Amino acid sequence: MSRIYTFTATEDQGRLDSFVTRQLQAETDSFSRSHVQKLIEEKNIKVNGKETKAKYSVQSGDTIEVIVPKTRSCAILPEEIPLDILYEDDSVIVINKPRGMVVHPAAGNFQGTLVNALLDHCRDLSGINGVVRPGIVHRLDKDTSGVMVAAKNDTAHLDLADQIQKRIAGRKYFAVVWGNIKEEQGVVNAPIGRHPADRKKMAVVPINSKPAVTHFRILERFRNFTLIECKLETGRTHQIRVHMAYIGYPVVGDPKYGPKQNPFAIAGQALHSAELTFVHPMTKETLHFTAPLPQDMTVIINQLREDK
Repeated sequence: MSRIYTFTATEDQGRLDSFVTRQLQAETDSFSRSHVQKLIEEKNIKVNGKETKAKYSVQSGDTIEVIVPKTRSCAILPEEIPLDILYEDDSVIVINKPRGMVVHPAAGNFQGTLVNALLDHCRDLSGINGVVRPGIVHRLDKDTSGVMVAAKNDTAHLDLADQIQKRIAGRKYFAVVWGNIKEEQGVVNAPIGRHPADRKKMAVVPINSKPAVTHFRILERFRNFTLIECKLETGRTHQIRVHMAYIGYPVVGDPKYGPKQNPFAIAGQALHSAELTFVHPMTKETLHFTAPLPQDMTVIINQLREDK
């Protein structure tokens, strides 16, 4: 059965998502601002009986109703799929995701995903993201390889999500991009939203977008390509792929944002989540994990070195 909370503001309170987060955390510590924002997006929070946005400014006398849907048991089937596990305990599991593996089920694709594999291995995952994405705190694109973390319970999930939102957790990626970048390092600060003409793509757009910041530095230059390291301040969909294409250096092998031609034997973009750092939700110990470059990217880099 869903839980329903009702709050009345006795004075002006600022943003709706911030106010509701404070109120819910006073009732239970199982809510983060990102969780509240998700409830607003799903129309489970109303102000004076009307749907509104997270940025709505709460006024004195406003009545806010919050409906927290009951977490349903997961209907996605476990599958015995091998996992490259870098770390595991009762709260979290860190894995090295292979290129080509979808993180969670979606329409037309309910088998062979990381979630199917995790359900078989763990049996128990956090339920905050519902029946389709249990345990998934952050995601990697299907054709992006590398290290990522999943949560085994709601407390760990909320803590990790909060760390990502507040930039406590650190993520580092390696990518091979088209072109020879002249600068040693740079920052792309450009908002990302849905492409206005192609809803399956993201783009740098001025409206209906969210802030996005990517830091990059040069690791190695080749004749017509560059190996770069990227660090994320934000975690927008396809962020590195969109940002690098936006500044004229698309990721090699990216069929969505780069050239259609692919001179290398790689199935998907040459983008790898190489490092992940976070504070353990329970022990508060800072943990750091690395995933070595996959063979297909190593082959590309060695080939480029020989050509150089």
